[in-house]
Amino acid sequence: MLRLSLLDRSRTRAGHPEGDALVHSIERARTAEQSGYERFWVAEHHAVPGIASGAPGVLLAAIGAQTRTIRLGSGGVMLPNHQPLVVAEQFLMLAALYPGRVDLGLGRSLGFTAPVRRALRQEAGTDTFAADITETLAYLRGSADITAHPVAHEPIPVLVLATGAGIGIAASLGLPVVIGGPILSSPDLPDLLASYRTQFRGNTSPSIIVSTEVLIADTQEQARELALPEAWAMARSRQTGLFPALEPLSSIRSQPMTARMANQVEAHLAGMVWGTRRSVAERLEQLAERTGADEILASGATYDRDALHASDAELASLLLPRTATAG
Repeated sequence: MLRLSLLDRSRTRAGHPEGDALVHSIERARTAEQSGYERFWVAEHHAVPGIASGAPGVLLAAIGAQTRTIRLGSGGVMLPNHQPLVVAEQFLMLAALYPGRVDLGLGRSLGFTAPVRRALRQEAGTDTFAADITETLAYLRGSADITAHPVAHEPIPVLVLATGAGIGIAASLGLPVVIGGPILSSPDLPDLLASYRTQFRGNTSPSIIVSTEVLIADTQEQARELALPEAWAMARSRQTGLFPALEPLSSIRSQPMTARMANQVEAHLAGMVWGTRRSVAERLEQLAERTGADEILASGATYDRDALHASDAELASLLLPRTATAG
């Protein structure tokens, strides 16, 4: 059976203070633990109006204090923004506070806009992603020239958020890979994943986690309505250059939508997995078969928090029936 996890981006909601999004992330983690999810991951986005999480380590510390068993991780820490030693120290601290529960997902995404990239001191130059991962691993494993503290008593799992060449980096370092977004529909994906498996180096087996937006409701139309706020936000961001907070359906329907925006909304909806239990189960089964995934990292978001919690519970009962019932 597929493992099942959640990625929460701490999406802000129109009419609510931005800080509420962080409280909502903690609440969602608690309910995910009760439903039997494998892990709960948070994201790193800087100066993005619709996302409150810019410091995964801080948020994970808060979530760890409010949960007991669910694994905690980053989806991901973006290495271009940090020194490897600082990343290692943050996650060694988390692992010391919550032993056996911490994962470190590493990505390479740059800032959202040019001003954000300048604020992060990012400069165009040589891609050092592979070297930065290697350095981070050395600090975590105690094999670097200096010792990062607190020293880990057990290994911290490291995973690579990757597209294209990043998949090859994960293979060469013997690390699990997390894939999502446009690459899932790329015609090159089968070759990339086959190459990942054949070129994998390490003492463990290749492991693939697929990240995709998932929302479940009683009917297809209700599920589409759950998916619409995120799709609308994406379309708005392409129009205005700003990624907005999630809006309720009543607000979305009261605003004019150009033909171009309508096409962008539909394109985003087409890339999500939404529908009834049966249709979502079929889509996820097809996705798992096509990728050979070991785990689904669901990342759905919507304005209605009650509906989101219900969707998370339905997904857990769909893929984790015994665990979810026990929870």
